[in-house]
Amino acid sequence: MTRGYAIAVSAAALLGGALAMGLAAGDTGRLAPGLVVGTVPVGGLTPAEARARLTGQPVAVPQVTVQAGKKTWTVPATRLGWSVDPAASVAAAVRASGDRDLWQKVRGMVGQAPTQTLPLVTRVDEARARAALEALTRDLATNPKNAAIFFDKTARRYALKPDQPGRRPNAAAAARTFAADPGQTRLSLPITEWPAQHTAAKLRPHVERGNRLMRPLAVKLQGTDRGGALTALQVADLYWVRESGIEPDEKTLRAAFDRLTGAVDRPAQNARFRLQGGKLVKVKEEAGRVTDRQAALAAFRKAVLDPAATSVVFASKASRPSLKLAGLPIPDQLELVASGTSTYHGSSAERRTNVAVAAANIHGYVVPEGGEFSFLSALGSITPENGFVGGLIISGGRTVEGLGGGVCQVSTTAFRALYQAGLPVTERHQHSYRVGYYEPEVGYEAAVYDPGLDLRLKNDTGGPLFIKAVNDNARSRLEVQVWGIKPERTVTVSPAVIHRYTPHPPAQYVVNRTLAPGAVRQVDWAKDGYDLSITRTIKDGKGTRTDQTRTSYKPWRAVYEVGPQ
Repeated sequence: MTRGYAIAVSAAALLGGALAMGLAAGDTGRLAPGLVVGTVPVGGLTPAEARARLTGQPVAVPQVTVQAGKKTWTVPATRLGWSVDPAASVAAAVRASGDRDLWQKVRGMVGQAPTQTLPLVTRVDEARARAALEALTRDLATNPKNAAIFFDKTARRYALKPDQPGRRPNAAAAARTFAADPGQTRLSLPITEWPAQHTAAKLRPHVERGNRLMRPLAVKLQGTDRGGALTALQVADLYWVRESGIEPDEKTLRAAFDRLTGAVDRPAQNARFRLQGGKLVKVKEEAGRVTDRQAALAAFRKAVLDPAATSVVFASKASRPSLKLAGLPIPDQLELVASGTSTYHGSSAERRTNVAVAAANIHGYVVPEGGEFSFLSALGSITPENGFVGGLIISGGRTVEGLGGGVCQVSTTAFRALYQAGLPVTERHQHSYRVGYYEPEVGYEAAVYDPGLDLRLKNDTGGPLFIKAVNDNARSRLEVQVWGIKPERTVTVSPAVIHRYTPHPPAQYVVNRTLAPGAVRQVDWAKDGYDLSITRTIKDGKGTRTDQTRTSYKPWRAVYEVGPQ
């Protein structure tokens, strides 16, 4: 063996020994030389030492742009649950150490290891990310808004307010995306939409049907030439257009039906007396024809809800008089049972005319034994043909010009007489506010309106009753007397007891362009509101009993019409 060969063998042997020792040293658990995680050198450190060094190092936190709809925010990634994971970062370095080949390991052992930089491993807490995104986009979340049906008073038609879908940014989806890839610097939140329960598309057929139903409707009583009509707006008041469809308004529908039947019905007229030439003459009874209410109401409801129907015929039935000519009492053989009085000082000429006409019309009316006094039947229709003229009436919350103003003076006086006679009240209405003509006997009054509001009392005296009206225009005094067979009973009517008082509101001023500039005209007068009761005590062979008439007057404001400035 030559000397050169021996040296080569010795070097190889030495190299083999160093390699063996280096490989053995690599199993000590230290990271390979030259490794850098982020900006932190970790080569030659144990994993625990590397984790400690990484944990204490400052980290540049990236900014993340979040977009939802048309809005964007830029926030630190840490706000969205982003953080560095030292353990995972070191684990990556451990794997990189183990992945080095033999030559790389040899180079490391002799101080020639190349620098290898590994990125920091980051992670995202998905729950924190979701909570942060929900807080960030909270103002963008909206619940769905239903379409709304309304009546356009200007166009006089039903219309729709559009629906809006519910919108909510999907923070959960964006949080999952960020957690799957924490390196992202832009996050887009999908917008989840869901429809309203009642959309315009669903409600539009109901609105269109509601508008088709809004048409004039004519009414005729079967077998007669009597008829009436409702305008398109009056028909529209008889039903609701709702999300579920068209619903009849039973209360207003029945009220309209009652008004129509009151207009078209021609009840039988009992025999009675009338004044002719200052003398009482007998008037023969007349048969009539009235609505068959059950069948007519069903037909009316059906017609109202059928847009193709423009008219409806009310089924009718005969109405027979309950008092015939032969059954009329002889007025001279009757005695005064009770009377009622009222005064009407300050009434206009028109009001005085209507008081006189109404008083004359009820004079001579006879209520048969067991029958019912009906003021409207005794009066006849409130029409110009029946002698009535225009005057102030209460209508629609105002005192306005109307036909028959003053008729209630007569109905109030008749009520006082019949109530004092002890007759049971079957129908009585009040005025909306206190009327000065009927005071100081406040609350002791009865309002009527043709058609629909009547004054009715049952004759329980055991014989027929004869109504007599005495009108003294010069003294502005009206008296209604009830004549018949006076029953053995005593009737006492107490003064009104006021349970609650409400002061009237301030005056209202309304511009009337027909008045001269600066002119002022009062059209309503202030009245305080009252809740009151009147008690009636009746003593007869059956004992003593009481009943009450209750009245609730609204507080009423003064109203002045003023000319334009």
